[in-house]
Amino acid sequence: MSDEIETGVIRVNAIQPEASIIEYATGILRTGNVVAFPTETVYGLGADVFQPAALERIFVAKGRPHSDPLIAHIADEASLEQLTTALSDEAKRLVAAFWPGPLTLILPRSPRVPHLATAGLETVAVRMPRHAVAQALIRALGSPIAAPSANRFMHVSPTTAQHVLADLAGRVPLILDGGSCEVGVESTVLDLCSEQPTILRPGGVSLEALRAVVPDVQPPPPRYRKADESDQLAAQPSPGQMLTHYAPAVPLLLYDGNVESMRSAMLAELRQRQ
Repeated sequence: MSDEIETGVIRVNAIQPEASIIEYATGILRTGNVVAFPTETVYGLGADVFQPAALERIFVAKGRPHSDPLIAHIADEASLEQLTTALSDEAKRLVAAFWPGPLTLILPRSPRVPHLATAGLETVAVRMPRHAVAQALIRALGSPIAAPSANRFMHVSPTTAQHVLADLAGRVPLILDGGSCEVGVESTVLDLCSEQPTILRPGGVSLEALRAVVPDVQPPPPRYRKADESDQLAAQPSPGQMLTHYAPAVPLLLYDGNVESMRSAMLAELRQRQ
């Protein structure tokens, strides 16, 4: 494992994580540092949720504004007592139906949770990942792990360890390589602190699946304003609320017309770029 440690990337069994690797990563987290690790959705950049100095390392590594909250990841339902002051009947039904899995719930914040993790709001985002590496890491630490996606702010979320390395090389001490993520998109974020349960970020659990458990779940509200600096300064109840969030760097070109005209337009564009 020593050669891997020098590169900052350690391969870990995604089904039965090696205890020695998990303990090594946990040691880094205990000292107040960050570790990138796989979940079933995307790779996360994690720190102990109860260590504000460690949380600050997440924001620094990603170049993320403090107005963008973090998601607290847990390994069992008992850990909810550390993070929230109340769990509604709706929340209990959703937990039973979708956890562990790609669903994040916005719940009332416990006083134990640092405001740094919640963008200063009195709500906290919580989910229980089902990936074995994420579960093992949380259990070994004995504390919820706050983790946004392991990429620079506004960049596309990583689904492999190599994506993380390409974006955060030199910014994080350890990346656990558990292979490609199964779901490949972020978790769905459902706000249970609003008048009606409302999806704030679409993701791995569909609106239809949520409504099968809680019929009055509302779709994401429309967002028409162009994202600007003021958007980044305003506290957000959930990650992924800015219009340019997760935006790819590669231009997207749309062509209209019959097949021949579109082919000619694409070839002309290609020649122009060569």
